[in-house]
Amino acid sequence: MWITPEEVLLANALWVSERANPFFILQRRKGHGKGGGITGLLVGTMDVVLDSSARVAPYRILHQTGDSQIFWSIACGSSRKEITGHWEWLETNLLQTLSIFDNDEDITTFVKGKVSGIIAEENKSKAAQEDEDSGKFREAEQKMRKLFGMPGEEKLVNYYSCSYWKGRVPRQGWVYLSVNHLCFYSFLLGKEVTLVVQWTEVTRLEKNATLVFPESVRVSTRHTEHYFSMFLNINDTFKLMEQLATIAMRQLLDNEGFSADRTLPKACKTLKNVSALKRDLDARAKNERYRALFRLTPDERLDGHTDCTLWTPFAKMHIVGQLFVSNNYICFCSREEDLCQLIIPLREVSIVEKADSSSVLPCPVSISTKNKMTFLFANLKDRDFLVQRISDFLQRTPDKLWSDGHPLALSGYSVSQSEGIPSTTPLSSSLPTPTGAGGEPSQGRHYSPSLPTATQGLLRIYQKDDPEDHGPKATKEKMKEESWNIHFFEFGRGVCMYRTSKTRELVLNGIPESLRGELWLLFSGAQNEMATHPGYYAELVEQAMGRCTLATEEIERDLHRSMPEHHAFQNEMGIAALRRVLTAYACRNPGIGYCQAMNIVTSVLLLYCTEEEAFWLLVALCERMLPDYYNTRVVGALVDQGVFEELTRECLPLLYEHMQELGVISTISLSWFLTLFLSVMPFDSAVLLVDCFFYEGIKVIFQVALAVLHANMDTLLDCTDEGEAMTILGRYLDNVVNKQTVSPPIPHLHALLTSGDEPPPEIDVFQLIKSSYDKFGSLRADVIEQMRFKQRLKVIQSLEDTAKRSVVRAIMTDSAFSIEELEELYVLFKAKHIMSCYWGASCTAAERHDPSLPYLEQYRIDLEQFCQLFGALGTWLCGTHTVTLAARHFRLLDSNKDGLINFKEFVTGLSGMYHGDMTEKLKLLYKLHLPIDILPLQDSSCISIRIQCNIAMSVSEVKDYKYYLRMWAKEKEPKIETIKDLPRMNQEQFIELCKTLYNMFSEDPLEQELYHAIATVASLLLRIGEVGKKFTNNCAKKPTDTTYTQAPTLSAELPQPEKEESNGESSSGQSLVCKALAEAQLETPPQQTSDEEVKDDTSVSSYSMVSTGSLQCEDIADDTVLIGCAGDQQRRGSTLDGDWSITFEQVLASMLTEPPLVDYFEKKGDIQARMATCKMQRGVERQVSSSSDHELSSLLH
Repeated sequence: MWITPEEVLLANALWVSERANPFFILQRRKGHGKGGGITGLLVGTMDVVLDSSARVAPYRILHQTGDSQIFWSIACGSSRKEITGHWEWLETNLLQTLSIFDNDEDITTFVKGKVSGIIAEENKSKAAQEDEDSGKFREAEQKMRKLFGMPGEEKLVNYYSCSYWKGRVPRQGWVYLSVNHLCFYSFLLGKEVTLVVQWTEVTRLEKNATLVFPESVRVSTRHTEHYFSMFLNINDTFKLMEQLATIAMRQLLDNEGFSADRTLPKACKTLKNVSALKRDLDARAKNERYRALFRLTPDERLDGHTDCTLWTPFAKMHIVGQLFVSNNYICFCSREEDLCQLIIPLREVSIVEKADSSSVLPCPVSISTKNKMTFLFANLKDRDFLVQRISDFLQRTPDKLWSDGHPLALSGYSVSQSEGIPSTTPLSSSLPTPTGAGGEPSQGRHYSPSLPTATQGLLRIYQKDDPEDHGPKATKEKMKEESWNIHFFEFGRGVCMYRTSKTRELVLNGIPESLRGELWLLFSGAQNEMATHPGYYAELVEQAMGRCTLATEEIERDLHRSMPEHHAFQNEMGIAALRRVLTAYACRNPGIGYCQAMNIVTSVLLLYCTEEEAFWLLVALCERMLPDYYNTRVVGALVDQGVFEELTRECLPLLYEHMQELGVISTISLSWFLTLFLSVMPFDSAVLLVDCFFYEGIKVIFQVALAVLHANMDTLLDCTDEGEAMTILGRYLDNVVNKQTVSPPIPHLHALLTSGDEPPPEIDVFQLIKSSYDKFGSLRADVIEQMRFKQRLKVIQSLEDTAKRSVVRAIMTDSAFSIEELEELYVLFKAKHIMSCYWGASCTAAERHDPSLPYLEQYRIDLEQFCQLFGALGTWLCGTHTVTLAARHFRLLDSNKDGLINFKEFVTGLSGMYHGDMTEKLKLLYKLHLPIDILPLQDSSCISIRIQCNIAMSVSEVKDYKYYLRMWAKEKEPKIETIKDLPRMNQEQFIELCKTLYNMFSEDPLEQELYHAIATVASLLLRIGEVGKKFTNNCAKKPTDTTYTQAPTLSAELPQPEKEESNGESSSGQSLVCKALAEAQLETPPQQTSDEEVKDDTSVSSYSMVSTGSLQCEDIADDTVLIGCAGDQQRRGSTLDGDWSITFEQVLASMLTEPPLVDYFEKKGDIQARMATCKMQRGVERQVSSSSDHELSSLLH
């Protein structure tokens, strides 16, 4: 690459000059290329150990004038091929021009200007992301691609100096972290170590410190463990590894590749050692922490944060903390945990102004909202810039609050209601009525604001006629309501409310039923989404209702199982509302659709919220608060189940060991987490846990689960089997009661089923919650997230292993491959599918992955990827003709013509090549050269026609049901294809077949005998086709188009050809085959030349000898196709005979006459060796003793 000219004082230190002219010198770094001795070893080692590994390329070009001792570095290269290209350009374009100049200074100025101009032109054509990367980083990225054979699409994120422990010996080198791979390279005194690990193969990633490996990072895959240590900053390195591993797990889960954030603002200056991708990932990590802290939507992007103080009128003091500004929110979080938290949506802001500074209140900013609240921030470092940024975001905040980027965005809606509304006015009441074309309410809509469930929760609907209760429980409820009203008066109400430790105390004491829906919306962040998407739910319901999908069928099946003991769901009103909410969400998020347990949670939400509010709460649950819980494989719940086991081991070690022996934890915890205890605890008690969950998050569920185990520790330790432990825990949870509830008691079905003769004592739910905070309240959200990361790797890789075993079991009976071979093939097939996510493909990976299908059909590859696997694993390799043969094979396997094949079809194609007998292999090869549209259908259409005829002939006979069952079974049986079912092959297709066969024998030990045999068979088949044409011409008329007919004949109207003309046609056919074979001889594969050295290859294979025409005619029988080719080409060498055709039986019989061909097609292939070579292309760990440049491209490709 051309580089900005830099002055070099010592031109020959550690460098060897290889070429020179009066103005330029081409040099090679010692330790690279041939020779070098001990000096080369030392220099190579120094380049790897020191930072020069990235900065110093092995080749460079210097500019020098006259006797000057100053040199200018103008170009560098990672390979001889690259630097030679630059050198030749200089000799061609500059040497003659420079000879005109008289002054050396003018020459140097001209060269520097010319090189700078070339660099400027190159930068214009490069992507903006690459422009942001420093030259040093781009050199490191190029070196990574060269060392590990990575394509240009593979992006380096960062690289670090470290030691890789190989055995007990650390190897100092560099670890390269790219988007999809972890790579390590070391070269110490001639010993080279190269390691490549795909992030999708990582099963465990952790930072630990032991006596053997001091403060190291352990990277585990299914088969190996790798240890890295001696990082300059191990924490930063490990965080980046975590991010990249998380992205890889998301690829396995959703099959969506990594895409760089194009909206990321450019850096003010190019950072020396930080790539644009690293900035992107750092920004993503900050955004995720910010969104999780304040429960914001996934599209919210943090613009910046700064230290400040906030004046709190309720405490009459300034609180130290951080101010966060994003595109839609201003947020504050105190430095002391739970002291104060604040969220101000920009849609609520009316005034932002700079207040007067004083010694007591330096640099203050005042922010006023539409509901008359004022917030005063002070001690801001750059107040002017902050106010300007907030003003910029306010100008972008639309009056009509709708996300333009949403796929279902609607226009014409506006918000006329603030967030600070009282609980008696539902949020959805301000939404406009859906109107028809004439402005009147449209008829026949599934959802309307006039529905009872559109304005209030089901609980309020069914309790409005109940007489007012003046008992002690009702009085307690009134006192709770009054406590919250006082809190609202002091701390504010709505989304801009100050959230303090007093707020948490009120939540733990129970939220009043009248305020539950409002506060759930507030604490979960669902209120913000609903306010910015007015009308979205109504339109989504109209789009979703009436559709028949797998999700809607499952919803209908579970509707009447959702809290059937509650009277609100014992009638059509509650059931219809539940159906609309679940169906709308399934339409919004097809990736989740519907999962069991969603119905239970949603039914509880509908009791306290309107339909629209329940919908947005469900969105918050599924997409933010319980990530991946409700997808098809409940990955999130399995991850948290693993976290719970780890917490149990840390907090209750004795109980953990006993429970693991019984296998109880994994059984009980899944239902606890999926339904938030709603399915295992009385409703009035479980809803209090939901209160705490919406405020605190998942940590409350972990705390309560640990408290339940702790309370039953003694009895659980005495259990002897799983059933006994399950019964103890079930009875305990059934008797967790809420003695303060004002609702009528609801029978708990689980309690009715598990109750024994002697009822156990009741447990107060408030005491259980208090106990969980007292014993396990130290649990932190960031610790849970760290545990989730470790468990996510384990769970997703375990699910992948399960999928692999399921696929292998499904096809092992239909394939001759062993179980181990099928598993290896699945790994390679899946890797190719995953690779398409990040290295480009004709269609997105999501289009090729349908999680609703069986595992066998979930992953599919396209033609390009199949060609790559065919070239690596196939036995029929034909040089440059291999791609054509692979494309024909793919077309044959693609039964539904969607341009994709699944794993079963892939294995079917390989089985024919590896395990078929000669007849099967030839049949496959024969079919590959026929048009797909004339191949026999793999169904029972002929059987169906025959059955219908038999039934018509015997319609008078009475048949019993067994007869029709036999007919139905016979109709469903797949028809076994015979060689007689294959259509005939015309002359053009036969020539292509000969071409393929001729190319297949390249570099075979018996290639000369095979070439002779195929020439003999081709000549024989040509004569057979001519004889068949004469016979059919005398027996039948010739159809109009005989290209693909099975019995081509000659029309009676045409005159009969004379014998000489027939001989001419026969000669013409022979000449065509001869010409095709001659062309096939020239189809030699391209020479694999190394980028490092262009070597003279003096060894000529037998294939290359044939290519030069050394195959002697006297070695071939007189009746072969090669005799007389030259003369025949002059006559009719370019004419195809449309009447000529042969059958597969004739091809098979002719092949059987040649023993070399029989031996070749009967030979079994070794797929193990080919799979091992294929795996080596992306996973390499090797040591070599050499001081050369170590070209890896020949091994990796």
